[in-house]
Amino acid sequence: MNLHLSFKNRFLFTVVVSLLMWSFLAWDYFHDGVPTHYILHDDNLPGFSNWWGAITIPLVTWGLLYLIYLRTLKEVSKNISASIIYGFIGFLLYAIVSSFFFKAGLETVLMYMAISLMILSFFVPIYRPECLLGYILGMTYMFGSILPLLFGIIFWTLYIIAYKLPRGIVQYINKKKYNSA
Repeated sequence: MNLHLSFKNRFLFTVVVSLLMWSFLAWDYFHDGVPTHYILHDDNLPGFSNWWGAITIPLVTWGLLYLIYLRTLKEVSKNISASIIYGFIGFLLYAIVSSFFFKAGLETVLMYMAISLMILSFFVPIYRPECLLGYILGMTYMFGSILPLLFGIIFWTLYIIAYKLPRGIVQYINKKKYNSA
């Protein structure tokens, strides 16, 4: 499997995502109106209209695809294309299932899913841009564009810390141990 993230392919993917987002907005506008999503599902907290998705989703898609492209330029591994696709599809499915459980009122299951991802982040690099892109795109239909982006940034920061901090500490200890000997 060979993934080419040329300018043309990144542009086409962004156009497809943009058209889907604008189609959702047009559907909402002509049916029940474009919804507003509130932080923590509480009407007393600030809300974000889905109209923001017309701008943020194309920009975030383009930016994350560019980060993926830069990573493919640096790494020489032949499995990078497969890992990018698996990460994207895995988090797209995770976000869709999470949205379904939220809609069904199963917050306990969502809590266990979030905890299991946090534990997984110690062992697997799930902080990569393709995972974030899958997460945001998978949750956009249910939660709009701003809330998945905000929560995605928060969780991905935690995933980076959980993955890199223990490795950095072990590397530092090993370096000190071999330098003092």
